[in-house]
Amino acid sequence: MIDVVKNWFEKHFSDPQAIILITFLVLGSILILYWGKILTPVIAGVVIAYILEGLVCKIMNLGMPRFAAFLISYVLFVTAVTLTLFGLVPLVISQVSQLVVDFPRILNKVQELLLAIPEQYPIFADQEIEKMLGSFSTELVGVGQTLVSVSLSSAVDVFTVLVYLVVVPLLVFFLLKDKTIILRWFRRFLPEDRGLAYSVWKEVDAKMGNYIRGKMVEIFIVGAATFIPLQLMGMNYAATMSLLVGLSVIIPYVGAVAVTIPVAMIAWFQWGGTSEFVYLMAAYLGIQFLDGNILVPLLFSEVVNMHPAAIIISVLFFGGLWGVWGVFFAIPLATLVQAVIHSWPSIQEAN
Repeated sequence: MIDVVKNWFEKHFSDPQAIILITFLVLGSILILYWGKILTPVIAGVVIAYILEGLVCKIMNLGMPRFAAFLISYVLFVTAVTLTLFGLVPLVISQVSQLVVDFPRILNKVQELLLAIPEQYPIFADQEIEKMLGSFSTELVGVGQTLVSVSLSSAVDVFTVLVYLVVVPLLVFFLLKDKTIILRWFRRFLPEDRGLAYSVWKEVDAKMGNYIRGKMVEIFIVGAATFIPLQLMGMNYAATMSLLVGLSVIIPYVGAVAVTIPVAMIAWFQWGGTSEFVYLMAAYLGIQFLDGNILVPLLFSEVVNMHPAAIIISVLFFGGLWGVWGVFFAIPLATLVQAVIHSWPSIQEAN
């Protein structure tokens, strides 16, 4: 048994390049697991700077110097943040507050709909409906309490948000502006013989950068495309629902299904089984169809080549480890795992 383990270890970890690569991965995982919460502003700044670097490179390809490309990209970033803070955020907060106020009325309507089921469908007994109503009411009350607690906790965290709004843009500014200096300083602490780690990073960087930037574009397009029909039809909480729909694209497959439930419920509470409800759901499902069949292939063609089951497992695994960050970076992290497997020396020799 000891010989088997020894042979396996020598086969997979005898190459110094493999040791360097696994050291980078272990240190990075430890850093995120144990100091992730403390370093959240730093991680956010690095991610945003990484996203904006793609825009900087595209502007530089047009013939502009890096400093001018950096300024244009940073001004666009600050403008987007400002519009979000003073345009979208107050509207969403107002609609969420109204949803908390309207929640008892929504609960009463749910009870009326459930109590009417035995009259329309006699196969359901009154006792079954009452039992279902009791459990459903308990769940809805829990949701209402969660909404209230979230609104109260968000008020407590206002100071933290304000700190982040100052620290993160400053970090993005210096990370973008002094990218070359920072990378040169960082390389001083790395071993010179890091060819395998560098090849893995190049493969991941090509896919990860395109994926993250494409996902940000998809969030904006899907959210804006959803807001237009919801707002034109006068649906309650249109901005909040559109924001949820836009953010749902972060979670492949599962997000689209999960966000459809609140959209359909609020539309049903507002219009019932009328033509407005049918038209709105048709428009919403049409947007989901166009997103899945046109927008996603257009933005992510050849970026990620993984089986859907592997994607879902990655979302569950990394989301369980790192929460929202893990969900957002599930596919890039799965791409990293895939690149490591493909580049591992013993595997290359076997092939």
